[in-house]
Amino acid sequence: MARFVTIAAGQLGPIARSETRTAVVARLMALMREARACGCDLIVYPELALTTFFPRWFFEDQAEIDSFFEREMPGPETQPLFDLARELGIGFCLGYAELAVEAGIVRRYNTSILVDKSGAIVLKYRKVHLPGHAEHEPWREFQHLEKRYFEPGSGFGVVDAFGGVIGMAICNDRRWSETYRVMGLQGVEMVLIGYNTPVHNPPAPEHDDLSLFHNGLVMQAGAYQNGTFVVGVAKAGREEGVDQIGGSCIIAPSGEIIAACTTKGDEIALARCDLDLCNSYKRTTFNFDVHRQPRAYGMIVERKGVTTMADGTPVLSKGLMLP
Repeated sequence: MARFVTIAAGQLGPIARSETRTAVVARLMALMREARACGCDLIVYPELALTTFFPRWFFEDQAEIDSFFEREMPGPETQPLFDLARELGIGFCLGYAELAVEAGIVRRYNTSILVDKSGAIVLKYRKVHLPGHAEHEPWREFQHLEKRYFEPGSGFGVVDAFGGVIGMAICNDRRWSETYRVMGLQGVEMVLIGYNTPVHNPPAPEHDDLSLFHNGLVMQAGAYQNGTFVVGVAKAGREEGVDQIGGSCIIAPSGEIIAACTTKGDEIALARCDLDLCNSYKRTTFNFDVHRQPRAYGMIVERKGVTTMADGTPVLSKGLMLP
C-alpha cells in the first residue's frame, strides 16, 4: 500500500528584531491551521524561525546574544504551537537557536526539531556545516557570524515517523553532498531543510544573480542522487535591511520541483508525497548496496580539504596513493 505524506512548506516573511516570540508563534500557528485545513500531515518551518536572523549582526554582550536563544523546547512562548499541533493532529519541523547545558557546560546550537502529531519531539538535529566567519568584519554590508554564535552539531540522524524515514538539515548543510549521502545510507525518504539565505554574498558578489539557481541545484541533486524527497523552506523578503531569496519548494526523488512558494511573505506550498516513489531510485540507479564502491572514497573522510587532513594536520602529498 502506498505511503502518502501530505506536506506543507511553511515559508515565513521577514521577522523584525522587535517582534516578540508570541507574535511570531501566532504567525506559525496561522500557517499550521492553513496547512491542516488542506489536509497536511506535516508542516516545515524555516531555520531560526522564532527570531530575526541575528548572526547578521556583531554583538559583544553575551546576554544580548543569548536573548535570541531558547533554553527549553517547548517553553512558555512556544507551548501553544505544540498544543495546536496535538489538537489538529499535525506534525511540524521547527528551526531555532538552542542554548543547552551538557555535562555542566553551556553550549549553543543552530537546531531543528521534528514533532509528531501528538506534539512529541521525535528527532533533534544540530547544524553541522556552519558558514561565515567568527570575527567582526566591518567591511561587510552585513555579517554572517554563525561560527561565532554556534558550535557545530555531531552528525545526521534519521527517524521512522509519518510512515517513512525522515531526516533534517539546516541551510548551508544543503550545499554539501555528504549531508544527503549520510542520511541516504540510512534509507532516508524525506529530508527537511530550513534556511535563511541572503541574495547578496559579500565575499563573492558575482554569485548574487545565481542564488536561487544554486538553491534549487543542490537540493534537487541531493534528492535525485539519494532517492529522497527534499523539502526546503525559507525565511523570505527584506529582513532587517537584508534581502533573502525565499524559493521554498518541495522536491521529488526524481529531482523535480513538485511545489513551490511564489511570494516573499508568509505562505505555504503543498504536495502529496508518495514515499514509495523513493524505491524507484533506491532499487535501480542508486541501489547503494549494489553499485557503491566505498573502497575508492577513503579520501573523503581522511581529508578535510585540499591542504588539510581530517585531524587538522597538513596534507603531506597531494597525490592519490593507489595500490
